[in-house]
Amino acid sequence: MAVASPASPVARVRPMGAISPTGLLLWLWAAFCLIMIVVAIQDQRHNPTIAWWEPLLWEGSSCVAATLWLLLQRRHKQHFAPYLDQPLQWFGRHLIWLPLLIVTFIGFIYGVRHAVYALLGGVYTHEPWLFVIGYESLKLVLFAGLWLGIIFGFDSFEQWQAQRRHLLELQKSLAEAQLSQLKAQLRPHFFFNALNTISALMHVDVERADRMLARLGDLLRISLQINDREMTTLREEMRTLELFAQIMQERFADRVGLGWNIDPGLLEAQVPMLLLQPLLENAFKHGVERSVGTVSIQVAARREEDRIVLEIRNTGSALPAEHREGVGLRNCRERLKVIYGNEATLQLMTDADAVLAKVTLPERRA
Repeated sequence: MAVASPASPVARVRPMGAISPTGLLLWLWAAFCLIMIVVAIQDQRHNPTIAWWEPLLWEGSSCVAATLWLLLQRRHKQHFAPYLDQPLQWFGRHLIWLPLLIVTFIGFIYGVRHAVYALLGGVYTHEPWLFVIGYESLKLVLFAGLWLGIIFGFDSFEQWQAQRRHLLELQKSLAEAQLSQLKAQLRPHFFFNALNTISALMHVDVERADRMLARLGDLLRISLQINDREMTTLREEMRTLELFAQIMQERFADRVGLGWNIDPGLLEAQVPMLLLQPLLENAFKHGVERSVGTVSIQVAARREEDRIVLEIRNTGSALPAEHREGVGLRNCRERLKVIYGNEATLQLMTDADAVLAKVTLPERRA
């Protein structure tokens, strides 16, 4: 599952040219009726006692009567929909109407046939009524069973599609809610730590603290500008990361060296907003704060085939044997999982004399 930005629920608009299951069922029924009529005409074609229109009338009247019942079933299909997961009940509730179907079907088709023959000055002769009722009832039961099975399949598929769309909407809403929660968790955490950094300088170097406040204001402005988006370009992400790095460098001016190695061809690629800030913050917190010497932090972005690799590497620290993830790292991992599923990874590892945070994403453009 991939959620790039908050959006409206999954649309129920069917693609142009697509046929609904009910529409496909009606087309199938029309083809079936046409075949039945053609076969009946073909069977009687060489019988000199039967006119060409008679088999057309016989099968046509049957198809019209059956079509009326099919349309009636389609009109009231929602009454049977709750029982689609209970096939016996679904079929049983249809078969309750079978006696009425038999009576109306036989009455309609034989009434039409007698009327047409009378209008043409002829007489419609058929087998005795007892035989007719038995024969037509048996034939109708067989055809009703066949078509109820087909209708059940179509309606079950249509219901499955509706449930699938509903599930996708729920999953999307859940993912968006989870992303909003993670972003709401991240921003206070980010600004609280930045304000703590400024507070440490307020009584020591007012000018530096003032510069840090101005940069924090820039950060807040950027954050508000892209508040409604989950994704941003790598260019914007690096600009935000640079502002945060400048704030931290004001505090550790003589103890950290920062290097940037960003592939220019990736600057318009889409990445999650504020994804790298917690990783850079960890580099300062665990690398610079706990080191008495100069620490080197390297930020890199490169392409590996169709994937983007983002790295933040810092000297001055090493991963403990029993490393536990903090809020920032856990937040990044959860956001990647929600947005990219299994397509993205976040690794934290010891790399020679440094700690490396490595994020791998599929490359996507706006």
